Amino acid sequence: MRLRPSPEHAEFGAVLHAALASPPPDPWKLLGSLGVTGLAVPFQPASAGALVVAAEELGHHAVPGPLAASIAAVPVLLSGCEDSPFAREWLPELAAGRVVATLAAPPWLPVADGADTARIVLLAGFDSIRSGRGGPSYESMDSSRRIASISPGGVVAEGPALVPVIERALNLGMLVCAAQLLGLGRAMLEMSVEHARSRTQFGGPIGRFQAVQHRLADVAVGLEFARPLLYAAAATFDSGRDVSAAKVACGEAAHRAARAALQIHGAAGYAWEHRLRPFLTKARALELSWGTPARHRARIMAELEKDL
Repeated sequence: MRLRPSPEHAEFGAVLHAALASPPPDPWKLLGSLGVTGLAVPFQPASAGALVVAAEELGHHAVPGPLAASIAAVPVLLSGCEDSPFAREWLPELAAGRVVATLAAPPWLPVADGADTARIVLLAGFDSIRSGRGGPSYESMDSSRRIASISPGGVVAEGPALVPVIERALNLGMLVCAAQLLGLGRAMLEMSVEHARSRTQFGGPIGRFQAVQHRLADVAVGLEFARPLLYAAAATFDSGRDVSAAKVACGEAAHRAARAALQIHGAAGYAWEHRLRPFLTKARALELSWGTPARHRARIMAELEKDL
């Protein structure tokens, strides 16, 4: 089992990192041109590793939008019912990055992100996929995310054959969300280290104090411990236990990075205009999205009990 990116995936991540260094005017157009929006079309086992690498970089640059739904979950759902007219019409557009998709799938995903602007809105049940219609949207704690409940529309596909398709789509969405959290944590650690080196107090940079060094080291350790779980889950993406373990670990690591970043940046870190703010708010929003930590821990326990 590979617990790190393959050389090809690492090179892909470096290209994406460089492309996102300056905020693009149209992120979806850029992602389409780089092939990110088509990574899961058609879905192959290697697609999960590429999605994780891409999502970590998207998180590292706090790229807005319903990324987990649009580049992972919805493409897998539509590929699983490719005989339907809806899928035949929209899957090529989605893969090319010409449209954005979002998804609600209670209880894991009770509301959809970006339903007011997405061209494709889906509602997934246990064994059915329906087109959806977003209700009134509300700003979440992350100001780049507007969330809305989804009302069911026409049936795209239904039947027992869709159960594993929907499970896989949700697992991949969770995996992409976990990778975004890891990227957000990495970015906040980098900003904190930079600030600790440049901010002077008591005659020198605050990074010379062991209390600051220990806090940063704890964040770095948490991120590095979460990474193998993420790549292990990418190799076993149909295992709910592994995916949930990765989501919990990456969420905790990002949360720890956010708390440390706030403490090290001091009062400036709370300012709405500070560059840290979108990373803080997005990390908290994504930690609770695609399943809360409590729900993922419950799934891990349920899977472990099956082995007893």
